[in-house]
Amino acid sequence: MKKLLTLITIAVISLSVNAQKDVTTFLGIPVDGTKAEMIQKLKAKGFTSTSYGKDIILEGEFNGTKVDVHIGTNGDKVYRIMVADANTTNETNIKIRFNNLCRQFEKNGKYIVFNNQEIPEDEDISTQISVYDKRYQASYYQKPDMEKIDTLYMQQEYFSRLSEKFTLEQIQNPTEEIKTEMLDIAENLEFDILTKKSVWFMISKLNYDEYYIVMYYDNEYNHADGEDL
Repeated sequence: MKKLLTLITIAVISLSVNAQKDVTTFLGIPVDGTKAEMIQKLKAKGFTSTSYGKDIILEGEFNGTKVDVHIGTNGDKVYRIMVADANTTNETNIKIRFNNLCRQFEKNGKYIVFNNQEIPEDEDISTQISVYDKRYQASYYQKPDMEKIDTLYMQQEYFSRLSEKFTLEQIQNPTEEIKTEMLDIAENLEFDILTKKSVWFMISKLNYDEYYIVMYYDNEYNHADGEDL
């Protein structure tokens, strides 16, 4: 944190603007670029076009399960890879599958885990979903790749946030109280950057006692943010 604060408050604008973005990856592929580029990269991983979706939906195997893969775009920028189970299962099995995925993410060193998100064994998910419209979802964040962090972006964004609250004089000669606030702003920036690499999954219901898992690998840098409104 102190290192980040020192880097940003200096506000050095001498770093390369061509630094590689630190974005969410799916099977090692950055969730970025154009849809056509993503399709080719996914096909190189063994996924194939489907007869019903052509290049809109690809199919293959992921984490030991047959899946359909959808590519979400904002304009022509890829912001999401959606991976849906190709086959449905019953309530008991979907609960087991959900909890197994939670455990896999928790033990995977590539992810930051904030809490246990498993479904209790005695949970009646059918009633909770059908009657109370409960959503079963688990969220994780891929750890930042420090070699790909765009330090220039962090400096500029942090200085911008400071400038909204303090004068240049206050930033250069902060009181102890302002230093504390500056650290809070830096921590919030770090959390915002972390949440740009979101991976989450949920239980979806097709018909009575037919459930499946949908997983999302999101690059929030490319997500729509109201720019077209």
